[in-house]
Amino acid sequence: MNDPVLLITGGSSGLGAATAAAAARAGYRLVLTARGVDRLTDFAASLGGPDRVLALPCDVGDWDSVSGAVEHVEATFGRLDAVFANAGSSVGTSFLGTGGEDPSRWREMVVTNVCGPAYTARAALPALVRSGGHLVLTGSASGRGVRPGSLYSATKWAVTGLAQAIRAECVGTGVRVTIIQPGLVDTEAIPADRKADPKLEPADIARAVLYALAQPSTVDVNEIVIRPVGQDPFK
Repeated sequence: MNDPVLLITGGSSGLGAATAAAAARAGYRLVLTARGVDRLTDFAASLGGPDRVLALPCDVGDWDSVSGAVEHVEATFGRLDAVFANAGSSVGTSFLGTGGEDPSRWREMVVTNVCGPAYTARAALPALVRSGGHLVLTGSASGRGVRPGSLYSATKWAVTGLAQAIRAECVGTGVRVTIIQPGLVDTEAIPADRKADPKLEPADIARAVLYALAQPSTVDVNEIVIRPVGQDPFK
């Protein structure tokens, strides 16, 4: 079977799940990772049998977990053609201490949002070099501007820089690197104070990912910024 293999981290909900569903319809074989085993297993089964969709519990903040997942993919399917490094988390923060979560909760977000895509890239890139593949990362429109008191925004600034650093190192390998930078998306992670704001649907982001993946091997779509109509430019 020559159908391409796509690995999606954070693949059981939100942007990852929407992209998985779109990619399954497009003919990809899928490897979906997440920390929540039951939800991951049930969602993967809804998309196809084990010859088409593989569910792998994985914590992207743990190097052994991520590298082991990539090794499992190659052992199972014999190839890896594309990776959507999508897993992330968000907590509200305030450096003045006037709101947001306690700083004891900040570390997990930073590890997930920064180390997660970095570990995923390091684990997957040797396989992507062999296949002439494609790495897609989930950034954020908040990684392009100032968000007062937002450590989440700073982590997405880091992903913006990470994508550029990876792309620079991959010159000459045939690997393509894309960062998707969404505005506000209607997911479980949406802040309570922004529920009434204009929002994208997860399927909107899935279409952007599939667009980048569908380009000829000579075309490298570096960045896609996508916001809902009417979103405040500073949110």
